[in-house]
Amino acid sequence: MGGGQFFPAQLHHLLEEHIRTVIEHYRGKVFAWDVVNEAFDENGQLRSTICSDAPGIGTGPGTSFIETALRWTHAADPAALLFINHAECETVNRKSDAAYKVVEDFKRRKIPIDGIGLQMHIFDLNPDCEGIAANIRRFASLGLLVHVTEMDVALPLDPEGQPHTPSDLVRQAQIYKKIAWICFSEPRCTAFQTWGFTDKYSWIRSSTHGTKGDALLFDAVDAAKPSFFGLRDGMDPSSTPAPSSSPRALDSPGPQL
Repeated sequence: MGGGQFFPAQLHHLLEEHIRTVIEHYRGKVFAWDVVNEAFDENGQLRSTICSDAPGIGTGPGTSFIETALRWTHAADPAALLFINHAECETVNRKSDAAYKVVEDFKRRKIPIDGIGLQMHIFDLNPDCEGIAANIRRFASLGLLVHVTEMDVALPLDPEGQPHTPSDLVRQAQIYKKIAWICFSEPRCTAFQTWGFTDKYSWIRSSTHGTKGDALLFDAVDAAKPSFFGLRDGMDPSSTPAPSSSPRALDSPGPQL
């Protein structure tokens, strides 16, 4: 008997029943499902989880549990779009390479998958925008949809947890604008979501022990920040020129405040 006191066959049945019950309950009401979330670790290896290998659902090694979950979800709601979702896959790196190989294989074998979600949690005020653009393009080239699913842009805080400088607010707005522009310049990048909307309830401060925060579009009293207007402006790709070819292009050319 494996982890959670289940044999693989029992876990297989429980997961299938869970997917079928939830998906059929909302069948026809949800346009897209995040079927498997954060399956890979920072090195591009599959995480060891109760469904994958400890004890696993008995469908085979490797990514077979992802394939099985996608098939079950599609059977329960054939009209819905099916996604896998990942953190730290935004640019071209080991994790996004691993995800790319998996979805490329799934598309080749006609496994039901429609897109990939890129969470877009940004902690570096000099993000690799060119790498993000290239990564979105390569997933789109497989015929996948790409969604930005959880974007926030963390700002540094002082030792007392006090907020950023005005220049950090401008930089944050530029990043939101640029990433939105990159997304909507690619026809297959069709959705853009943030991880919440107000700094009052963001997860960033607690997860960084107060060293970073204020990552969203509205401040703690729900007033719009420059990032709100940056994102709004970046959602119109026709209003800005093509991005620069420099490795980490953010400031020129491309969308600016």
